[in-house]
Amino acid sequence: MLPQFVETIYSPVLPMVQEQFGVKEESATLTISLYFIAFALGVAFWGVQCDRIGRKKALEYGLITYGIGTLTAIFAPDFILLLAARVISAFGIAVGSIVTQTILRDMYDKDSISKVFSWIGIGLSISPVIGMITGSALATTAGYKGVFITLYLLAILFYLLSRKKVSETHLPGKETNIRTLWNLLKRMLCDHEIIRCCLLIMSFNVLLFSYYSLAPFLFKEQQYSSYAFGYSSIILAAGTFAGAKLNRYLLLNNVQSKSLVRVSTCAAFIASVFVWVLSGREIYFLIPYFFIVMAFSIAIPNILSTALIRYKNETGSAGALLGLIYYVLIGAGLISIGFIRNLGI
Repeated sequence: MLPQFVETIYSPVLPMVQEQFGVKEESATLTISLYFIAFALGVAFWGVQCDRIGRKKALEYGLITYGIGTLTAIFAPDFILLLAARVISAFGIAVGSIVTQTILRDMYDKDSISKVFSWIGIGLSISPVIGMITGSALATTAGYKGVFITLYLLAILFYLLSRKKVSETHLPGKETNIRTLWNLLKRMLCDHEIIRCCLLIMSFNVLLFSYYSLAPFLFKEQQYSSYAFGYSSIILAAGTFAGAKLNRYLLLNNVQSKSLVRVSTCAAFIASVFVWVLSGREIYFLIPYFFIVMAFSIAIPNILSTALIRYKNETGSAGALLGLIYYVLIGAGLISIGFIRNLGI
């Protein structure tokens, strides 16, 4: 839950960052799009470290890197250094995504992993609500620095928890060299199933995170407060929770993952058309966004859980490269969103 919480807690203070540093709106949204590109590099790096030094050590070192980034952001005197701090923290917190998935792939087989990932979907539905409401409260009471102080304290907390509570699920093997990784990357890029998974993951994440990039400014234009934007996360979380519960129910009733992904993709497309139609009409676009995040929470666990079934002997490295591909695509998508600046489109 932590990487998603880290991103959503920051979203309500985007207009404050814009005003504080005197930058354009598209420059402020760069702090989100560049975050994802750094996150992609972090997923690749920490995924390889999962195989090289073990899951537990990789998790601890990633959290230390994340803490350094958030501490830098607190004292950043200008926008460039703030961007650099966001890049460092994104690179570090990526460990929370890749290590979790790798540990679960170590522990569960093909028949049960989709059901396990559906539990994660339910957990993830809570984090945007906590993140956005916390971010809104901090934006009003402590400004954008309050957000970064909170994130720094969380870095310390999760580091201590990882030391005490996380067990190693994989003994470090032989060191993965560049040649081996390159050969694995080429094999994955020639795998049509992997490419399909990456494009689907990118599409669903751009649908979701374009809301966090652009909606704060739409709420501001309509004269709504930071609190109102924060509480909008309750609607999104309700959609996520409903989707996660429905996903789990359908999987337990033996509905195939591929069928769920197809239906979710169609539903997300139809809902996106309604977002476009309702753009500029107060904040009614929140209604179809409910169904977008519902589709997201059904599709993503089913895509991720089955993506690397054929790469069981190299789970950490393959997961790292998968994450690198789709997070670079997400970052590129969000950069384009920053320049288009139209949520409907």
